[in-house]
Amino acid sequence: MYGDISMYVNIPLMMVAGLFVNGPYSLITTAVSADLGTHSSLNGNSRALATVTAIIDGTGSVGAALGPLLTGYISARGWNGVFIMLIIAILFAGFFLIHLVVAEIVDKFHKSESFEVDRLRQEDIADVRVT
Repeated sequence: MYGDISMYVNIPLMMVAGLFVNGPYSLITTAVSADLGTHSSLNGNSRALATVTAIIDGTGSVGAALGPLLTGYISARGWNGVFIMLIIAILFAGFFLIHLVVAEIVDKFHKSESFEVDRLRQEDIADVRVT
């Protein structure tokens, strides 16, 4: 739409698109690696953590290589198929990440709940000292 105006318009648009693609990718891989790094099966084994991180990054690289290949193949039949492919990829990513999101929300809820209980206990102790 706007990228064909000139090269000087296309370059910032491509940079913004790259920011919106690489930013979430980096956050997701970092979060998954950090989550797996605290898993009890690793038991502080740095070699196993490095292997898990490499597998996660390698999988992302394979996806980055296959995405344009599939896009080129599918776009020959029409661009609607490309957008359907992207929607399917997003659904798969959401399906695989929903477990982590739910676990994080539950963990935050329990932490805030225990923080509130501790605060109320401290207020009760302070009230007893004052009286």
